[in-house]
Amino acid sequence: MNGQPIPVIIDCDTGVDDALALLFAVRHPAIDLRAVTCVAGNTDVDGVVRNTLTVLELAGAGDIPVARGAARPLIEAPRSARHVHGHDGMGDLGLPAPTRTPVDVDAVTLLRREILASPRPVTLVPTAPLTNIALLLRTHPEVAANIERIVFMGGAVATGNATPVAEFNVWHDPEAAAILLTAGVPITMYGLDVFMRVVVPASDVRRLRASSEPGARLGGELLAHRGRGPRRIRRAGWATPARSARSPIPRGSRHVPCRSRCPSRRGRPGGRPSSISGRGRVSPRSTASRVNSRWWMWRWTSTRSGT
Repeated sequence: MNGQPIPVIIDCDTGVDDALALLFAVRHPAIDLRAVTCVAGNTDVDGVVRNTLTVLELAGAGDIPVARGAARPLIEAPRSARHVHGHDGMGDLGLPAPTRTPVDVDAVTLLRREILASPRPVTLVPTAPLTNIALLLRTHPEVAANIERIVFMGGAVATGNATPVAEFNVWHDPEAAAILLTAGVPITMYGLDVFMRVVVPASDVRRLRASSEPGARLGGELLAHRGRGPRRIRRAGWATPARSARSPIPRGSRHVPCRSRCPSRRGRPGGRPSSISGRGRVSPRSTASRVNSRWWMWRWTSTRSGT
């Protein structure tokens, strides 16, 4: 790339993990963050817009346009991940309301405008359900000529986090994912499995939390939030998964009954229990898939680091 920053547009559903991705993109010298578009996912789309503006403001980002996008998947009803990311999608950290405001166009319009106006092909980075991207590619197929590639976080090879086999972003809007995967644009997919063994040392988390710089301190608080999750998850009827040779998850789990959020009930509270492992129970491996594995990524890190 001749040393020039890569023009990037992020499409996100800003919860704890997407907030960390935004902080990284804003600070990385090789990334020219041109715009951020928001879609319903970890929380409702208005909450995603608020969270995105808050992160960019605390990070001291420049005048990066932010646009509100799809409030629901193409076909299915919206299904949030507040059981992982908190009621506000940001770990209920009590962050101040942003003073920034979104632009006065929708996400698809902003995506089209920024892609076509870029002097160099743009890299799209969706870290969320792919509804906005599908709408863009179907409504304005001409943008594909100025897209270098689409790098998205979605799908899984071994284990999902929405069902035993499905990852949340693709599960939330599978029709949108199908549109992206057949659009003919160069694609790099990072499945859920890639993020299962990322290590953030506890000393780094403590250093970030103690920083006087708002963006760094926010990153530390978001990472620390991942270690405070078990109480909320247990209250919501989730169980602590077992550690196995294939899964970097703490010891001490057991088979547990299906509850109202059991993935085998296909996301419908009150559905019939599954017989994945017999007698209406799910195995520890399947139980692990019920919880956003990026939560477990940081939880495992803090457990091994002694925090």
